[in-house]
Amino acid sequence: MTIHTMEIRYAREICEWAYEEPFDIFNWPSWEKMQKDGIEFGDSVLREEQYAAVLGGSNELIGFAQFFPITGVTRLGLGLRPDLCSQGLGPAFIRTIFREAIRRAPWNEIDLEVLAWNTRAIRAYERAGFRITDTYSRGTPRGFAEFHCMVYDPETAEV
Repeated sequence: MTIHTMEIRYAREICEWAYEEPFDIFNWPSWEKMQKDGIEFGDSVLREEQYAAVLGGSNELIGFAQFFPITGVTRLGLGLRPDLCSQGLGPAFIRTIFREAIRRAPWNEIDLEVLAWNTRAIRAYERAGFRITDTYSRGTPRGFAEFHCMVYDPETAEV
């Protein structure tokens, strides 16, 4: 797995991904809407500064990452292509993104947010070396939900 620039062709493809319930909360709006509204990777500046494509061994798009800067922290956002979920790729996928976060800002702590009900992702994050440090509610497109903040802890990472 390798990290690449988030080209428009990758952004378009991600907008076409369709997760099944309850994971459909992670579906993106259409590429046209993303561009029109200038949101997330539909904004060319955000796309260039914060987003990256994750490619597999055959240079196919398998996922994406966001490296959101907070003072002293890089907050990760990430998504694995829906047909690749639950196939054991999570920890390697997350470690690839983690290594890129370290390359971009080696002095920062690395964390991420995960919906508390998303046990599939939580298990993968734990195996990759993240641990839950906080739980809170915040808004989502479907109303308020409980989230965990998970921080990278090298002592808990599975080798």
